[in-house]
Amino acid sequence: MPDKKGETAHKGGLTVDTALVRELADILAETGLTEIEVEDGDRMIRVARGGVAAAPAAYAAPAPVAAPAPAAAAPQADGGEAAISAAPVDAIKSPMVGTAYLAPDPSSANFVSVGDAVKKDDTLLIVEAMKVMNPITADKDGTVKDILVGNGDPVEFDQPLVVIG
Repeated sequence: MPDKKGETAHKGGLTVDTALVRELADILAETGLTEIEVEDGDRMIRVARGGVAAAPAAYAAPAPVAAPAPAAAAPQADGGEAAISAAPVDAIKSPMVGTAYLAPDPSSANFVSVGDAVKKDDTLLIVEAMKVMNPITADKDGTVKDILVGNGDPVEFDQPLVVIG
């Protein structure tokens, strides 16, 4: 039942701040959101519209799809020369989608640098995919001519990583 201000309702021992519920509903309407949740200590209020089960699934699916697109576009946004230097046919390419790491851990030196001599099967960098660290190794003896990715950069399948000449 509403108190003298009309702001709370009691139902079965539960106190609900109807003014807060209305304010949250207004926020949903203004922003176009389908659900909003507020926690205050051990009390939680969730206001949803348009079907609680269907709405999160409809909005959850596009987020992962949208995230890789900017990451893939980022290397091209660096400039035309970065895209041209990434094109060598003889470059060692990523065998998977993941994150490139140039060193075994943040406090260590990079596996290789431009100008370093490498032997076949030397580790050049690591590509992390699904929490598994996958070493990317040299396919021949030679000198590192170019490193085409940065530490922590996302990489795509078959993306050129390192050029050995």
